[in-house]
Amino acid sequence: MAPLKATVNCDMGEGYSLYTMGDDESLMKTIHLANIACGFHASDFSIMDKTVQLAKENNVLVGAHPSLPDRQGFGRREMAMEPDELAACFTYQVGALSGFLKRYDLKLHHVKPHGSVYGMCARDKGLAKAAMTVCKSFGDDVAFMGLAGTAHVDAAREAGVRFIPEWFADLDYSPEGKLLITKKHAPVTLEEVRRRVTNLLENRQLTTTSGTLPFAEDVSEVSICVHSDTPGAVEIAKEVKRLVDESNQKNGYTV
Repeated sequence: MAPLKATVNCDMGEGYSLYTMGDDESLMKTIHLANIACGFHASDFSIMDKTVQLAKENNVLVGAHPSLPDRQGFGRREMAMEPDELAACFTYQVGALSGFLKRYDLKLHHVKPHGSVYGMCARDKGLAKAAMTVCKSFGDDVAFMGLAGTAHVDAAREAGVRFIPEWFADLDYSPEGKLLITKKHAPVTLEEVRRRVTNLLENRQLTTTSGTLPFAEDVSEVSICVHSDTPGAVEIAKEVKRLVDESNQKNGYTV
């Protein structure tokens, strides 16, 4: 089985007003794709503007990072929502980001739901399909970033939306291989990050809280996420980028 081609992504622009979340300027230098907050869990018009500018300056591809309308809970609390309501919720947010992309002559590359709604769409195909309609609304070439082996994949395939499989370097996975989304991210050592990333790229193994599982066999690429609010995020991102670059170079992949 061929090794995985990899990129690095990060959730960005997650401050608000005078408050900052993470070192976006440093992180933007270590990633390939930025998922930019659209205002419902974090960000505002000034932060969104600045984050899009940062992405352009660093030649980073921009994706929208829409959330449930839950700023107080940082989008990491579940909320009951029907598919048509979710589609409208995402359209509102992606539309806001698209205005700034147009201002700086950039294209929307992908959509990646934030926090709890990411997991909700992974479990509920109706919600996942609603998210795909939003991708299609903003262009036939807009991809969806999500979890392999979930409703994300099935909905993307049926809608004809390009799917970018994602894996998280700084979050845990259950023994069954399910992503454990937490409201506040716990610290993770560089040694542990290195072990997880190496396991994925060299062995196609998913590291869980009780061992390893085979990573999805039907994927050839993966985007590795580092969250800006994880303690030591910049150092983690630099290490992940180094490992990704080494792996891609070894296997003859260009990003």
